[in-house]
Amino acid sequence: MNAEDLTPGRLTEMLGTEVTAVEVEPVGTGQIGTCYRVRLEGPDVPTSVLVKLPPPDPGTRDMMAGAYRGEVRFYQEVAPTVAIRVPHCHHAWAADDSGDFVLVMEDLAPAEQGDQIAGCTVEQARDAVVNLAGLHGPRWCDPALVAVDTLGRNGPDEVALLLQMYGPTTELFLDGLGDLISPEDAATLRACESVLEGWLLGRPERFGLVHGDYRLDNLMFPPSGSGVAAVDWQTLSLGLPARDVSYFLGTSLDPTDRRAHEHDLVAAYHDALVAHGVADYPAEQCWDDYVFAMLQGPLVSVFGCAYGTRTERGDRMFAAMIARSCAAIRDLGSLELAQ
Repeated sequence: MNAEDLTPGRLTEMLGTEVTAVEVEPVGTGQIGTCYRVRLEGPDVPTSVLVKLPPPDPGTRDMMAGAYRGEVRFYQEVAPTVAIRVPHCHHAWAADDSGDFVLVMEDLAPAEQGDQIAGCTVEQARDAVVNLAGLHGPRWCDPALVAVDTLGRNGPDEVALLLQMYGPTTELFLDGLGDLISPEDAATLRACESVLEGWLLGRPERFGLVHGDYRLDNLMFPPSGSGVAAVDWQTLSLGLPARDVSYFLGTSLDPTDRRAHEHDLVAAYHDALVAHGVADYPAEQCWDDYVFAMLQGPLVSVFGCAYGTRTERGDRMFAAMIARSCAAIRDLGSLELAQ
């Protein structure tokens, strides 16, 4: 499917109610997919919806097929079972043998996308981590999650591949960003390699749904200042839930704000987990997992930048994420804990 297929007839089929006219407008950059705001007319339809489609290039479609199917499965099978705020999904479909897919979702406007370079306020961070507990808490250590065909945990083969790739990818990343990365942060990135195997396989007794890229650019903040919603579910997996918390706080807050407030923010996340029914998970263990999981920031940033489409804003974004998360790793002693 492509933009030309977003006709009143097709939207009527997908929404299950009559659409008499449509107006299609591209949204975003379309690097690994395409997104459109579709304004609708009809007797009982929303004013507008967002439609996500694969990119036009067949090679990119097939390369990203697993990620596309993962996002579709999230809306089809997982979202109804958790409490995290996400856009309402009107229609979700993915092909089993290619990268073709379509998602028709609630348009969250006038909510605004977070800015990864600028960072966020402490109150926005609190809203985001409490919302994150709504993903982790309801399916905490739920063995039934393995029945979702797109979900899995890192096994020996995946870990071996990441270990093989991390060192060269880090050098590729550092060469590409040059002076945007400080020598101190470059040293921290290289030091992560020695503890990566233990980190990737560590703490398997606690697992749950992990967004994998829960950061400001993937969050929509309403004008009211609370009620953030999470988008972009292509990286959903199973793992240590604290990875999402560490990744978000470590990459989103100015280090001064993080140092002053991270204990309270992790405590707010833990309180929300308990409210969602998580038991036998003391606050002290939650904090320890948070410190341990902080390597998520460098890992995602290095691979995301090195193998993604390079842009000037993207370089500055990844540099900001690395500076903040590496500072957190040093402040908290995460490398020592992961050994």
